[in-house]
Amino acid sequence: MTANSDEIAPQRLAELLAKQDIRDVLYRYCRGVDRRDYDMIRSCYHPDATDNHGEDYVGDLDGFIAHVEATLDRFERTMHFLGNVLVEVVGSRARSEAYAIAYHRLPERENRPKRDFLVGLRYVDDFERREGQWRIADRVCVFEWSRIDPVPERGYRFEAAHIMGRRDRDDVVYALSLADLPT
Repeated sequence: MTANSDEIAPQRLAELLAKQDIRDVLYRYCRGVDRRDYDMIRSCYHPDATDNHGEDYVGDLDGFIAHVEATLDRFERTMHFLGNVLVEVVGSRARSEAYAIAYHRLPERENRPKRDFLVGLRYVDDFERREGQWRIADRVCVFEWSRIDPVPERGYRFEAAHIMGRRDRDDVVYALSLADLPT
């Protein structure tokens, strides 16, 4: 290594750690939504953050949490998948762009069969590091596409022996904390 690369290494390491911290926030957000863990969703944002989900919601964090609580009740379950996460860090600020596919299972009701509502979108987030914590300061959801698919009546059915996901803190992911695992 040259003297110059030794000087850059700590800065590069700090940038890599910041990018990983930001990715962890994005993944926690998805878990929070899918498990209906509103405290986890809240922990992903700074208290004065704004969220722009387009026509559905534009406003502050408290209003967004209330919106999510009311909206998610209409789905049997959801699953968010993130990919193509690009993070650019400049000091204590960062911008991320994360591609997402959000799956929403709509229950049978009012003579309508079960349906899957799929949305392709990007989360474009401005992050800030405050008191050592990276959190979302401003989010804009950029919608790319959506579709609704019928759920086949004779599709694959899980047997009773399968562990099924839950929409609350009784989900298996909360069963043990890392602190509870043997070392």
